[in-house]
Amino acid sequence: MRSSNTDLNTEVCENAMVLNAYPIGVLSVIDNVNGADEGWSRMEPSVGLEFDTADDAREFYTQYAERVGFKIRIGQLYRSRTDGSVSSRRFVCSKEGFQLNSRTGCSAYIRVQKRDSGKWVLDQMKKDHNHEFDSAGENSLPTVKQRNHSAKKSSVNVSHRPKIKSFADGGSCPSGVINFKRLRSSAGEGECIPEPYAGLEFNSANEAYQFYQAYAEKTGFRVRIGQLFRSKNDGSVTSRRFVCSKEGFQHPSRVGCGAFMRIKRKEFGSWIVDRLQKDHNHDLECQMGANKKTFATSKKFIEDVSGGLDSVDLAEINNGSIIKISQENNIGSAWYRVLFEYFQTRQSEDTGFFHSVEVDNGRCMSVFWADGRSRFSCSQFGDAIIFDTSYRKTNYLIPFATFVGINHHRHPVLLGCALVANESKESFTWLFNTWIRAMFGCHPKTIIADQDMAIQQAIARIFPRTHHRFSMWQIRAKERENLRSMSNQFVFEYNKCIYQSQSIAQFSTMWTALIEKYGQRDNIWLKEMYEKRESWVPLYLRRSFFAGIPIGKSIESFFGATLTAQTPLREFISRYTQGLERRREEERKEDFNTWNLQAFLQTKEPIEEQCRRLYTRNMFKIFQNELLQSFDYLVTKTNEEATIVRYLVRKCGNEDEKHVVTFSALNVSCSCQMFEFEGMLCGHILKVFNLLNVKEIPSQYILHRWTRNAEYGVLRDTESGFSAQELKALMVWSLRETASKYVESGTGSLEKHKLAYEIMREGGNKLCWQR
Repeated sequence: MRSSNTDLNTEVCENAMVLNAYPIGVLSVIDNVNGADEGWSRMEPSVGLEFDTADDAREFYTQYAERVGFKIRIGQLYRSRTDGSVSSRRFVCSKEGFQLNSRTGCSAYIRVQKRDSGKWVLDQMKKDHNHEFDSAGENSLPTVKQRNHSAKKSSVNVSHRPKIKSFADGGSCPSGVINFKRLRSSAGEGECIPEPYAGLEFNSANEAYQFYQAYAEKTGFRVRIGQLFRSKNDGSVTSRRFVCSKEGFQHPSRVGCGAFMRIKRKEFGSWIVDRLQKDHNHDLECQMGANKKTFATSKKFIEDVSGGLDSVDLAEINNGSIIKISQENNIGSAWYRVLFEYFQTRQSEDTGFFHSVEVDNGRCMSVFWADGRSRFSCSQFGDAIIFDTSYRKTNYLIPFATFVGINHHRHPVLLGCALVANESKESFTWLFNTWIRAMFGCHPKTIIADQDMAIQQAIARIFPRTHHRFSMWQIRAKERENLRSMSNQFVFEYNKCIYQSQSIAQFSTMWTALIEKYGQRDNIWLKEMYEKRESWVPLYLRRSFFAGIPIGKSIESFFGATLTAQTPLREFISRYTQGLERRREEERKEDFNTWNLQAFLQTKEPIEEQCRRLYTRNMFKIFQNELLQSFDYLVTKTNEEATIVRYLVRKCGNEDEKHVVTFSALNVSCSCQMFEFEGMLCGHILKVFNLLNVKEIPSQYILHRWTRNAEYGVLRDTESGFSAQELKALMVWSLRETASKYVESGTGSLEKHKLAYEIMREGGNKLCWQR
């Protein structure tokens, strides 16, 4: 390939043809442009080398890499804070990072920085690699015969690699190890691919991956690269998982399929299948060959042209097409028109209505909205919230998510809704930021959300002091997947450790014993779950306030069956309104019952009468149940130090159930941690109160959020946590909510209208309103 404007040096090496034209005036050290031993062809990178442009530096490093025997990728770039221009660039070894199975975490790189003169200077570098070099090395570099200073800056690298072959037969190698290079696909119809089985060996992890890919194409599914596990000693890869493309729930096409093949590295470098799950939870495709060529082309494009972009971070191969997650949008364009029409209607009716749209490169992405009542609800019940993304359990049509709190009747209350464009850290970060902005800076004490890394990272960034609890449905799914190969006795002892431990020390002891007894020290999943124990083990969760949301149960969706991820566009708004109104009607009924129906007392204890007067009906029933149970407890004083006294509380007839109550003049606590978790005193403390003749519960143990005065329209006496502007907004919403009840009731008939008008006018006169 030649041009009249350039003098290119061409050499064909096996299947690769490399054409290079060298740029003008790159290095000041190049004096003899005709000598192959001078200039770029023999130049070693060193700190202080100077280039005209960053592209010149990349070209230099590319040629150096070809000579040594490795490939490069473009790494990070850094921009000036002043004008946003690129101030430095990194060029790295193609095996940097771990996102592809071909990468080894190599740290070799050069960094060039732009000086005030406009030149680019190599200021940082590392030459050592942690992998072997290509054997081609020197031979792959064309000989420089002549350099023409009038040549344009250009570099073309056309690679013709041998195509990946499938299996022609299932015959094994003499050594019992599958050598993928010896297996060739046949053009006929008699292709036979061996079934994977535990104990099957390969020469390399790449051969195992290619084998599983070929098996998947024959069977009717696609493969993704799953987790890899590394040695603690030297960081080398010790095992890899290849999973069905429908594993997990992070994408609309995924259904949580559990099929996978895991390989483990043996002592002498070969790899063996040590775990295998063949069963799929979805229909298999009867013909996969049609997409094979497109898939291979896309894969090759990702690895070679794009410098190895990976499905984990930046791209995913889906039916042969490349989807960049940063631009992915799971919301159909028609949804925005429908939602915006709804938003305009609501804003004309509710001045407290809030909505926001994420914009990426001029395109609408995620959408968040909350009405005035939801925003006011957050001031009362925003301490413990649920970020519900249950749409991810199935093949969803719309990525609908909700923020839900628990109200004073212990019922769910809506705190905002969203359509999530994609499940990236950036999308969730934007969404949580927007929620805080809508809720006047409210930061919850606790949040229940999925375990996915993108959500974990967004929560850690936006809610740094919030206790993140994992969704139970995800924990259960992970347990089914990772414990299915364990014995029944292991599962029994595992559940006993998780759910019956009475203290942190006891849990740690039982967990360690369990791991040692069943030889699970190298189980990566168990290690990870132990590290995250504060986000899912009940003993750790009970130390934080979760408004009594049960730990061992999955949480019902706020909208239930009224609104699901399969709801069609034409019905979404009507069903959303219907579901929201149904929940709010339930709340109105509970408010009515609380104020108009009186619960029966079952003891003569003064604290029972006190709590009946303060709590809502539902919360009083919970308290009353604890009070009645307290009569079945026995109390023994165990320790007394100054003003602090400890009591052992046991249940009659059950020696295993015992808790320690610590009492002082200032506070009281119990080892069951019911008050910390639910905001309600337990029967153990109530028994100690009875023993000490305490007739009234101290005010700090009556949470305002559980009282009947926490209803909409009533603010607490002090709102020290809010600014003057925020407090004014809360008062506006509070009065508006109360007024709306008069409007709703007063429009039922002319007589009711007159009555409501008189009441409001009388109230206005008391406030010294003027006509």
